[in-house]
Amino acid sequence: MKTFESLYAELSAKAASGAEDSLTVDELKKGTHFIGKKILEEAGETWTAAEYEGAARTAEEMSQLIYHLQVMMIQKGISLEDLYKNL
Repeated sequence: MKTFESLYAELSAKAASGAEDSLTVDELKKGTHFIGKKILEEAGETWTAAEYEGAARTAEEMSQLIYHLQVMMIQKGISLEDLYKNL
């Protein structure tokens, strides 16, 4: 099972590799605006799932939101420590 920390490590490694077949690398290349739109999309889908679709679907949408948040963290050079300072 992945954790928040292990996902961040995995995504950071993918970003560093620059692999052309990586969806993470592709998203990073598209930049902050694209990533931000994905975050907004997933946040809305999380809310909708919470209102109408139950816990399992909500958890799925939340995991996608976390993925895109972490991609933005990598894009902007924000470490887990930077994030944790603000929790």
